[in-house]
Amino acid sequence: MNVDHHPTADTLCDLPLSFQPVAFRVQRASQPWAVREAHALRRAVFCVEQGLFVGDDRDAIDAHAQLLVACTTVAGECDQVVGTVRIHQAEPGVWWGSRLAVHPSFRHVGRLGATLIQLAVSSAHAQGAHTFWAHVQQANVPLFTRLHWAHIDDLTLHGRPHARMQANLAHYPPCHAPDWGFMTQGTAPRGAPSGASA
Repeated sequence: MNVDHHPTADTLCDLPLSFQPVAFRVQRASQPWAVREAHALRRAVFCVEQGLFVGDDRDAIDAHAQLLVACTTVAGECDQVVGTVRIHQAEPGVWWGSRLAVHPSFRHVGRLGATLIQLAVSSAHAQGAHTFWAHVQQANVPLFTRLHWAHIDDLTLHGRPHARMQANLAHYPPCHAPDWGFMTQGTAPRGAPSGASA
C-alpha cells in the first residue's frame, strides 16, 4: 500500500526553503529612515558580525559622504534597507567608496553588492570623478576584479588584510540620477529576515 507522506511541524524545518521573487531599488538614501537603517546595517555587519569596530563604525567621513542603499520594494518604492555603501570626494576628481555592506540573507540575491558598486562609481563619475578608489577586504577582491577594478597593492586595515583597488571608469557610465538609481530582480527565501539587526 502507498501512503503519501505529509510533513509534520516537526519535520518542516528539514525541508528546503521556498523562494519568492523580490524587486530591489539601489539609490541614494534621501529619507531619514533609510539613513538610520543603513547605519544599523553597517553596525550589524562591521561591529557585530565582523568585529572590525566596537560599538559603531561611523567616522568623520560620514559627515560629508553620500550614502547609497539597496532596498526591498513595495509598489516600486523602497521598503527595507538590505544593503549600503558610501562614497566621498577626497580631493577634486578623486573619489572613494567604503563601508559596503549587504544583509547576510541577501548576499546572493539580485546582485546587490555589484549594483551598489555600479551606482557608487557611476554617480561619482557623473560628479566629475576621474579616479575612484576603495580598500577592499581580501575575500571580496575577486568580485571587484570581475567588475573591472584593478588590484593596486595590499595593506592591513583594522587588523584585516585589504587590497587597494581602482575602478576602471570606462565600465561605469555616469549616472546623473542617483536618487532614482537602478532596479534589480532576485529571489528571497520566504520567512528570511529582510532587515538588519543592530
